[in-house]
Amino acid sequence: MILSMRWLSEFVDLEPQMPIRDFTEAMTMTGSKVEGFEIEGSEIKNVVVGKVTAMERHPDSDHMFICMVDAGEEEPLQIVTGAQNVTVGSWVPVAKHKSTLPGGVEIKKGKLRGVASNGMLCSLKELGLTINDFPYAIEDGIFLLEEEGLFPGQDIHEAIGLNDTCVEFEITSNRPDCLSVLGLAREASATFGKPLKQPHPQVKGSGGSIGDYLKVTVSNPVICQRYMARVVNNVKIGPSPRWMRERLRASGVRPINNLVDITNYVMLEYGQPMHAFDLRYVKDNHIQIRNAAEGEAITTLDGVERKLSTDMLVIADGEKPTAVAGVMGGEYSGIHDGTSTVVFESACFQGASVRLTAKKLGMRTEASSRYEKGLDPNTCSLALERACELVEILGAGEVVDGVIDCNNDSRQPIRLPLDSDKINHFLGIDISAEQMKEILKGLEFTIDGDDVIAPSFRGDIQYRADVAEEIARIYGYNNIPTTKLRGAAEAKITPYQAFEKRVNTVLLAQGLSEISTYSFISPKYYDKIRLPADSPLRRSVTITNPLGEDTSVMRTTTIPSVLEVLSRNFNNRNESAWMYEVANEYIPTTDGELPVEKQAVTIGMYGNKVDFYRLKGIVETLLDALNITSWEIRPEKNLPTYHPGRCGVLSIDGEDIGVIAQAHPKVAENYGINTEVYLAVLEMNPMFAHRAADRQYRPLPKFPAITRDLALLCDDELPVVEIEKCIRKGCGNHLEKVELFDVYRGSQIEEGKKSVAYTVTLRSSDHTLTDQDADSAMNKSLKALNEIGVVLRT
Repeated sequence: MILSMRWLSEFVDLEPQMPIRDFTEAMTMTGSKVEGFEIEGSEIKNVVVGKVTAMERHPDSDHMFICMVDAGEEEPLQIVTGAQNVTVGSWVPVAKHKSTLPGGVEIKKGKLRGVASNGMLCSLKELGLTINDFPYAIEDGIFLLEEEGLFPGQDIHEAIGLNDTCVEFEITSNRPDCLSVLGLAREASATFGKPLKQPHPQVKGSGGSIGDYLKVTVSNPVICQRYMARVVNNVKIGPSPRWMRERLRASGVRPINNLVDITNYVMLEYGQPMHAFDLRYVKDNHIQIRNAAEGEAITTLDGVERKLSTDMLVIADGEKPTAVAGVMGGEYSGIHDGTSTVVFESACFQGASVRLTAKKLGMRTEASSRYEKGLDPNTCSLALERACELVEILGAGEVVDGVIDCNNDSRQPIRLPLDSDKINHFLGIDISAEQMKEILKGLEFTIDGDDVIAPSFRGDIQYRADVAEEIARIYGYNNIPTTKLRGAAEAKITPYQAFEKRVNTVLLAQGLSEISTYSFISPKYYDKIRLPADSPLRRSVTITNPLGEDTSVMRTTTIPSVLEVLSRNFNNRNESAWMYEVANEYIPTTDGELPVEKQAVTIGMYGNKVDFYRLKGIVETLLDALNITSWEIRPEKNLPTYHPGRCGVLSIDGEDIGVIAQAHPKVAENYGINTEVYLAVLEMNPMFAHRAADRQYRPLPKFPAITRDLALLCDDELPVVEIEKCIRKGCGNHLEKVELFDVYRGSQIEEGKKSVAYTVTLRSSDHTLTDQDADSAMNKSLKALNEIGVVLRT
């Protein structure tokens, strides 16, 4: 809805100097959302009214003239023009040097065929206007001004009324009353606390009786809630006055002629669609509001023939439809040359019916867009009287006495209790009942004791909460104190959510990219990762209505999903890829029960700088950041998905929670990856269960450390982690650090053996350790090592 601020001032006296931004912000805060505003003619700058004082032909042109124009300056302006309709004494729009016109056109002084021209005389088109805005002008030629009160140098905006401010509102579907100047005036009145000038149209009439001209029959009173009509005789068709054309133009409606403009004007002013029929084309002078007959058709005002169905309401005469009710009139229902008697129609049709009809016919008009939202039948009378009043004001005809009114509206006023205590409690405010009543009275609600009665045009008021909303928006949302929701818990993430967020943060910080894959896969994926035929992981939940064969089961492992993404990146020639996903694996249970959803973080990597130890380092960093300390890695050779010599099982306190490994070369080959691929799968719930809640603070050591080096001889197949466990067991609480610094296999070591060397750091927090303490710790460690076949190298 586009609102003319000049039009609004007829209904509400706002502060004369109120900035337009203050107006739009206040209206938005009370519920009438403003999309934007525009000042008419804002692109036109440095254009004034001029009077042609002298003219002579251009010496080097047969069709150009040199004009001397009084533009309010000390000296007349010399302007060259090719227009043929300019004469001495003409009032014209003058675009002076350094002026701008619509479309970004800039006008500067220059020379035309050797003669100086200090500006330009403007046409309608160059000012962004049309012949509809100024019917006395011509389209091809200079705009010769015929307005009153012109003087040289007068700003063109003021001279032709191109200085209104237009505000565009976004009107929600529940407020059709605001699709009108009057409706927005009500909102402005309540917003700014200014009285509303209620319109009271007065029609004098010219005698006669409408019954001698017209008869109306309503056959479907359910859809046609009200139908009113008045007759105007001796119609005089001509252009509308300037003030009406200005307001229509500011509202985005093209002026046509006085009668058509009246119907559009009333629709904008009151929000009630109007229509004018030429009585000559109403067969038998009988208007019938009925459903269309089977196979009936109508040619609408836009010249298109439209097939009608029996559920569509039409306005017909004695033999044919003349309009589609609430949508558009027929080609013979409008105003034509020679029209002498017209019928002004003001009706209210059921919104749902109009909406369905317009949709089926592929039409959406200004009228249908209003009707479909649900209009107030009581507005019909006010709008009809206003239209006839304008006919008399404009001298466009003689209004016949009498009104035809077929009123089928059976609605009852909405009456709701006004309980100030409940409203205050509901809104979280503290205002008096009297203040609430004043707010509602400003919105034209009626107060009846402890009840409030909604005005008929407010069909959106149905419940007590609606009344509370009206009070809240006028009281001011910004005046309502901020309070916490009663009985609601504070929103915060759970410990597991914080844990999962930490996992994502640490992996992203190490340069991995997060991916997201589907939970459903193809059963063939298990073959690609070399799962044995009897593997329990092949037992999957089957989807009843899958998208396709490739998405027919729920995955029991995330490895195929990550490998698919790595394969896609490799085949797109990405040199390296570091990826991870935190996702669910679905382990089936007994029949009829939902599967167990196990969440795991899966890491997949390939590239020049990727190897087993790089992946192991990423996992170690993750475990350290999660405050998980008691973990171990042991080699594993019997997992067919992974390389038998580069695979380790990660465990915490004896519980296996994941795998760190290189993918088996045949698995990489199955996915078309011609390089080494490394994978890690870690279960989230066991990691969450084994994390330490808080990191323990350790003060800086006060006492010196003692170091010992151990060179040990053991079987080549013995994992060094087993050796470290024995050293930790023997040293007890005094152990600060154990570091492997050498592994040797060679001629000085018998075959099947290896030499490993460790640096062991011992320290006490409460005293200085002695050599005896260190020797005792080493002896205990060696004793534990002897139990697993590890001896001191000599």
